[in-house]
Amino acid sequence: MKATITGATGFVGKNLQNYLTNSHEIETMSIRYIANQRFNIKADAIIHLAGKAHDLKKVSSPQDYYDANFELTKQLFDAFLVSEVSVFIFMSTVKAVADEVEGILTEAAVPNPKTHYGIAKRKAEQYILSTTLPEGKRIYILRPCMIHGPGNKGNLNLLYQLVSKGLPWPLGDFQNKRSFLSVENLCFVIKELLENETIRSGIYNVADDQSLSTNELISLLGQSLGKKSRVLNIPSSWIKGVAKLGDHLYLPLNSERLQKLTENYVVSNDKIITAVGKPLPVTAEEGLLKTFKSFKK
Repeated sequence: MKATITGATGFVGKNLQNYLTNSHEIETMSIRYIANQRFNIKADAIIHLAGKAHDLKKVSSPQDYYDANFELTKQLFDAFLVSEVSVFIFMSTVKAVADEVEGILTEAAVPNPKTHYGIAKRKAEQYILSTTLPEGKRIYILRPCMIHGPGNKGNLNLLYQLVSKGLPWPLGDFQNKRSFLSVENLCFVIKELLENETIRSGIYNVADDQSLSTNELISLLGQSLGKKSRVLNIPSSWIKGVAKLGDHLYLPLNSERLQKLTENYVVSNDKIITAVGKPLPVTAEEGLLKTFKSFKK
């Protein structure tokens, strides 16, 4: 199968290319939103990863998100509908549904995104789902949670730097559970969607099987470094006050980053696991340890 990947220079794109290179012919496509542009794609599948990620520094305009995550997706999907391409995979996000989760997030949840990032992704989902698919075509909307893996320099790297320097973890007072997603598990799911024609079109959450607390992450980090992790139970109200200062002073800890590190955000992967009919290749702990070990380099 020949697959065209957009956003191939990003973290997921690079990992996906490496993962698929021995089983599929891969073509990369560098695209951005330009009004009235049209695409002519010659492939069996489109894996649409290109888009604007959530901006923690808040320097992007709202329109940037709608252009990159909705309008561009709309143009590419329109090209898919009139082409010979049979599979369209769109990388959405759990943030297209909810910024905060009570209980466990499933595909049945009523979407209520709060940010321009999540709203733009949801608009793209709605556009795709509103179309009657021509016979022989399949579409998959993937909603991953926090993706990690070797080469990723996001919030997990901040935790690593803390533990590696022997500094105590000050957020032990926060009791939470959240889902993560190893990039290896994500690539596995995408490969299965390409190859298994019996998997029905639709929306699928993608997450590792197990959820972990941030305190458990700190313990795993200590394990990967061969160090005993130190956890402080500073009152959460104090920490939240420091994070609010960080919103204005551009400190390493701000309210959004604190939420990502300490929120309850458990995502069910039951639907995709049932559809694929195979277990994920790595457990949550195995995937996280691979990520942590890559930070040493």
